[in-house]
Amino acid sequence: MAYLKDHTLYYKKTCPFCQKVLRFMDEKGITLDMRDTTQPGIQNDLVCIGGKKQVPCLVTGGKAMYESDDIITYLATQAG
Repeated sequence: MAYLKDHTLYYKKTCPFCQKVLRFMDEKGITLDMRDTTQPGIQNDLVCIGGKKQVPCLVTGGKAMYESDDIITYLATQAG
């Protein structure tokens, strides 16, 4: 199981694109810090980081990545 430090995924359980990323992470055994945007204050944090409420959003190195396919492609390269 690969834990990616300095990576945070902002997600919402009801979002199908988030579910796509979460399924990929589960299949590949990837874990990282996760923030559910339905929890108080988390969506505000996301807006401060990336400028919008869109999920899924992977934050690494202070940069936000939004598209589920882009996030999956990136995670595939990091998981080794």
